[in-house]
Amino acid sequence: MSPAPPGASAPPPAPAQAPAGVQRTPVPADAPPPSGPRATAGTSGTALATTTQGGTTTGTATAQLAAAEPGTLPTPAGPGGQPPADEPGEGGGGGGDGEGPSGFPARVWRGRPEDPQWVRPAFLGLLLVTAVLYFWDLNNSGWANSFYSAAVQAGSKSWKAFLFGSLDSGNSITVDKPAGALWPMALSVRLFGLNSWAILAPEALMGVATVAVLYAAVRRRFNAAAGLIAGGVLAVTPVAALMFRFNNPDAMLALFMVVAIYCVLRALENANTKWLLLAGAAFGLAFLAKTLQAWLILPPLAIVYGVLAPTTLRKRLGQIGLAGLAILVSAGWWVAIVELWPASSRPYIGGSQDNSFLGLTFGYNGFGRITGNETGSVGGGGGGAGGSRWGATGITRLFAADMGGQIAWLLPAAFILLVAGLWLTWRAKRTDTQRGAFLAWGGALLMTFLTFSFMSGIFHQYYNIALAPYIGALVGMGATMLWERRSQIAASAVLAVTVVVTAIWSYVLLNRSTDWYPGVRYAVLIGGVVAAVGLLLVAKLGRQLALAAAGLGIAASVGGPLAYTLQTVNTGHSGSIVTAGPAVQGGRGGFGGGGGGRGGFPGGAAGGTRAGGFPGGAQGGQNGQPPQQGQGQQGFPGGAGARGGMGGGGGMGGMGGLLDGATVSTAMKTLLETDASKYTWVAATIGSQNSSSYQLATNDPVMAIGGFNGTDPSPTLAQFKKYVADGKIHYFIGSGSGGGRGGAMGGGSSGTGTSITSWVESSFTKKTVGSDTVYDLTVPKS
Repeated sequence: MSPAPPGASAPPPAPAQAPAGVQRTPVPADAPPPSGPRATAGTSGTALATTTQGGTTTGTATAQLAAAEPGTLPTPAGPGGQPPADEPGEGGGGGGDGEGPSGFPARVWRGRPEDPQWVRPAFLGLLLVTAVLYFWDLNNSGWANSFYSAAVQAGSKSWKAFLFGSLDSGNSITVDKPAGALWPMALSVRLFGLNSWAILAPEALMGVATVAVLYAAVRRRFNAAAGLIAGGVLAVTPVAALMFRFNNPDAMLALFMVVAIYCVLRALENANTKWLLLAGAAFGLAFLAKTLQAWLILPPLAIVYGVLAPTTLRKRLGQIGLAGLAILVSAGWWVAIVELWPASSRPYIGGSQDNSFLGLTFGYNGFGRITGNETGSVGGGGGGAGGSRWGATGITRLFAADMGGQIAWLLPAAFILLVAGLWLTWRAKRTDTQRGAFLAWGGALLMTFLTFSFMSGIFHQYYNIALAPYIGALVGMGATMLWERRSQIAASAVLAVTVVVTAIWSYVLLNRSTDWYPGVRYAVLIGGVVAAVGLLLVAKLGRQLALAAAGLGIAASVGGPLAYTLQTVNTGHSGSIVTAGPAVQGGRGGFGGGGGGRGGFPGGAAGGTRAGGFPGGAQGGQNGQPPQQGQGQQGFPGGAGARGGMGGGGGMGGMGGLLDGATVSTAMKTLLETDASKYTWVAATIGSQNSSSYQLATNDPVMAIGGFNGTDPSPTLAQFKKYVADGKIHYFIGSGSGGGRGGAMGGGSSGTGTSITSWVESSFTKKTVGSDTVYDLTVPKS
């Protein structure tokens, strides 16, 4: 007997009462309504679709029961209440309702009364493993991205800096993003003090929370096995493991994206306005993490709700409008404060050229990322046809050497299973929520994938974390839906093809790291081929062999990304551009510090170490370690300087913040800390990555002239002169370990850094402290 087709209902059984030995329990308040091929008995008078195992018709316990009265679900009784355990995630409860001597702990451990006993422990185990992965040796990245760590430090000392996201507690300039992603870290530092763990622990917690919400979203419409697969795929995606252990805004963005989709799927069940408003609030909070990227998936989700929600078209459109209002309120309050606050009494909006957050949102951080026309960007605008200064564009971009190992392991599988899921649910009724789930997650994946593939502006490898939850959801939903139909040759064939394609692709990705554990690639390939053969024959296999084939297929599919993830969590990552996994051949390099990028300037030659090297420059440190003093960190073309700066005059300001920050000597730290309380800023220097290193070393504010890229017109020369005249800045740090003098990359000789540096050199006497050139701004030349 074949399973019921999508959207179809089995005829109601004749008896009106449950068979002997079966008791009725109320439907949990949050139980989803009946829908699709796994519709539950009770509210609609239909039975659960049966499933087949090894060619023999089986069914869940509830599928064999009489239809219950509205508002109840039939629950099998008997010893342990355990139904047939052939299908992961199916069957009735066991072990009671969780009440008893243990009370709440028992309910937490047991979970839903109708679940098999293994479900809740498996879910808690997933969260525990994820937490271990993300918290393991969390301090090994030091300050991680010191640009954001400095802002976190500032926010922990000044509530004004906390509100605006200032780079320093003197509030000279903000980061080039909203402040939302900094708030959890700044609160953590206020509680636990300034240290690496306090900064990164909130990011790791967000990673665990994202896995939990993804599990809940997928499990609700499908089964526990689907949720576990989805959460597991997300947890071991290399770029996710990287960013949930790092302090860029992408961790918070990923969390709220998953929360938003969860809320939309809940709203789809019964056209619930409350859940759609919560989805809007989640999108607004995501905007406060990373501006317009948070709204990238809004169009497909709005279309899915507008078409599928079980209510009138007029009400659907009205609900979408209310959700839009929720987005504006949850994001707009902060934007309104920033825009309406007098510019003279707030920090300059970093990354903008007009001191406007709206200008930053729609320009440098908005449409400029799509077109490549980003004023103030390092390197300027986009590239030629078919590419940009940030790598070649096109449909294969995310499969290329520098991107594939970050995110693409299960990307082909997600596309295959998306098509399979839509095919299986195509004939379901309009409001079918399983099809709605495939359209929601699939729409989010396709919208993000196409945007990332063809955008010409700044694009870094770690952006791909946005795709990880969508891939996990589609793999979990599609794989379990096909598994339930495995007696049908078409379903088992698609499962087999998905596994073998994933194994072959994993072999290709692993083969790009020729000097890194070659045995892994062969194990993945052989295991995937064997599992695919077993899945093709699954209808003829016994239960144990069928489960073994499925388990081997899962292991082969996640073996590659798991290996990369384990390497990632054991490697320190620092700097502004970081990548997961080992070094690969032919990849576009990044600028990150130890454990960061693996190559040179965009479009340039690849470096041979984890830290990489700019074309013609000295290589940085290896295996996640910073270079030795005096060694050029990813040295610049034509010259080298300590820790990324070019020695002598006319350098580039430490690449305007793209490299790891300065190495602060003990003598320099002592100098800056002397009489620090007398000044608003203990020092000023070109570029945020330089300033952040001195600020984190001393825990005192340091002004970043020109902001992140060194190209922002802040402060002007006149403003800087006034700060000096008012005695607000003690030192100016020129060339040396922190970076070169003058304008930053992209700023040229006309940048604000150049004019300020020239004035300082002509007005004050320089001295050398360690490898730094320093000017005491309180002692002008005679």
